[in-house]
Amino acid sequence: MEELCNITERSTPKLRMIFNEQDLVIGCKQRNRVAQKQLYDVYGGKLFAICLRYTKNRTDAEDVLQEAFIKIYENIDSFRNDSPLEYWLRSVAVNTALNHLRQQKYWKEFDDIDVHQNGIADTEITLGDFHMQQLMVFIKELPAGCQTIFNLYAIEGYQHNEIAQKLGISEGTSKSQYARARGLLQQKLNKEKRFDDGSVRKTQF
Repeated sequence: MEELCNITERSTPKLRMIFNEQDLVIGCKQRNRVAQKQLYDVYGGKLFAICLRYTKNRTDAEDVLQEAFIKIYENIDSFRNDSPLEYWLRSVAVNTALNHLRQQKYWKEFDDIDVHQNGIADTEITLGDFHMQQLMVFIKELPAGCQTIFNLYAIEGYQHNEIAQKLGISEGTSKSQYARARGLLQQKLNKEKRFDDGSVRKTQF
């Protein structure tokens, strides 16, 4: 990580900091080391959080983050300003994390799941904001397949047809795996009895 992101004073004494996003992108396209460093400083934390959601531990997440930034720096010319920069960066991080999971053979084959036959109620999850840290712990405990799909759908905002394309599965499989994840999370949350309906602002997945 240090090799990728460390910019020394001797290498950049005459270069200014870049505060405008458009100029930041231009600087990265010109392989300006200050721009690359600033891009990492601004977005590294957010992208690390994404990598952490798709990996088993912080070490793996750091490896994925480093690989993601290498791809970002190498492919920044493909960013055309037709979408927010952060959206493009998040997409690179997600795709890098998914490639990591494939290489690690983290998934078993996805199966279509009948949520009713498996005793998982097809109900919506309602969660308070202050439960988010606990929710992330519960998500990490989900089976690998439905964990990944829950992250992609509920947190990253991908639609099931997009998830199906990314993972090479059917749209129905994506939906059933999401329903399984949702049901398992509801069971965990109910078991922990962490709801406070009178005081918690609700977020619905």
